[in-house]
Amino acid sequence: QVQLIESGGGLVQAGGSLRLSCAAPGPTFSVYAMAWFRQAPGKEREFVAAIFWSGGTTYYADSVKGRFTISRDYAKNTMYLQMDSLKPEDTALYYCAATRSTGAYWYSTPATYDYWGQGTQVTVSS
Repeated sequence: QVQLIESGGGLVQAGGSLRLSCAAPGPTFSVYAMAWFRQAPGKEREFVAAIFWSGGTTYYADSVKGRFTISRDYAKNTMYLQMDSLKPEDTALYYCAATRSTGAYWYSTPATYDYWGQGTQVTVSS
């Protein structure tokens, strides 16, 4: 499976910020939608945010709404997640995902996505 390239994780104090990035394999890799998920130890993978590539429509989990911002650079075929006002409960392994399917209706469901990044660790200390 084609891999997405993630970066930007790290250790920050509560209230701090991080920006994650996720790059598609190349400029000709056609993306319909991309999303961020996160998974903490002992918990299932949960939806964080999604963006539809052409129109830029975004969706957020309630837990991050108002604090996180998902965006895309169309020319670079790259997605970003700006995370502000981080909380300890945001600590998780963050995964980016992409689908090329135009029938991707359920943007918050992991099974919707065919391509995944390797994961980047975000740790928020108190």
